[in-house]
Amino acid sequence: MASRRTAICLIAMGISAIASIGSAAALDYPTRPVRWVVGYPPGGATDIIARLLGQRLSERLGQQFVIENKPGAGNNIATESVIKADPDGYTLLFVNPANYINASLYGNLKFNVVRDLAPIAAFNRVPNVMTVNKDVPANTVAEFIAYVKANPGKVNLASSGNGTSVHLSGEMFMMMSGVKMQHVPYRGSAPALTDLLGGQVQVIFDNMPSILQHIRAGSVRALAVTSTARSSLLPDVPVLADTVPGYEASALFGAAAPKNTPKEIIEKLNKEMNAVLAEPAIKARLIELGGEPLIGTPEAFGKMIVAETEKWEKVVKAAGVHVD
Repeated sequence: MASRRTAICLIAMGISAIASIGSAAALDYPTRPVRWVVGYPPGGATDIIARLLGQRLSERLGQQFVIENKPGAGNNIATESVIKADPDGYTLLFVNPANYINASLYGNLKFNVVRDLAPIAAFNRVPNVMTVNKDVPANTVAEFIAYVKANPGKVNLASSGNGTSVHLSGEMFMMMSGVKMQHVPYRGSAPALTDLLGGQVQVIFDNMPSILQHIRAGSVRALAVTSTARSSLLPDVPVLADTVPGYEASALFGAAAPKNTPKEIIEKLNKEMNAVLAEPAIKARLIELGGEPLIGTPEAFGKMIVAETEKWEKVVKAAGVHVD
């Protein structure tokens, strides 16, 4: 019995020592550069936010947060590479709307973002803007709905591609308002906006950063923002939910790590990221990019991920879109 008690004590001491080592490593973290994987090419809004925050994290923590762009497969290549990485805090994922949408859009994913990622922090929500060509005789969402119903088969909905948040924001509008439009997918926002300006398509639910300059120039007309509150960038534009109750389609950004990343590292990163988000210069820049900072816990971001994934699953199924 004595030897058994001794063995149990030694095992307990070993577990305690391992836990102490893990905690100590977390306190020293990071001791080498951190890879922050972004699923899009350099230069886009997602990449800009990652580099903005990564630079400040590098300065605060004394190690480089290296932005690694891994575009392809609708963001899935980047996501899978992070999920398969060692859960040591040295590989992070820049979480974006594609992660929530792809969970139901793709039929053969080898991962589950809710199950396989450890949420760290939410950054911000950026609304899309329901915008029409100047020739469309509608100044409000209600007038646009009436116009579409009076012109069946004649109204084209542009998007930056099948399954994008721009596309599915429009599908959500059709699902919740009862109107039917013809979806016209493009390879990115730029060609879609060119055709919107030219009158080949009538409406788009585009990301705030890419459509804003055209709205301010008066070349297109904003009918509503897709968030639950008005945007400070377009204070006179109402929210779509004023006309279509319950509508919300903002783009939620944040950071995550592979599951089983030590809790101490997650908490340290959350604390540092929240501190960066609270800095006046960072806050101002994020507002310029379309959305005010969100400051909260890893658990709060985890609940947001679940809610976003469930919301977009309903839209994907209603729209009947999928990628094998």
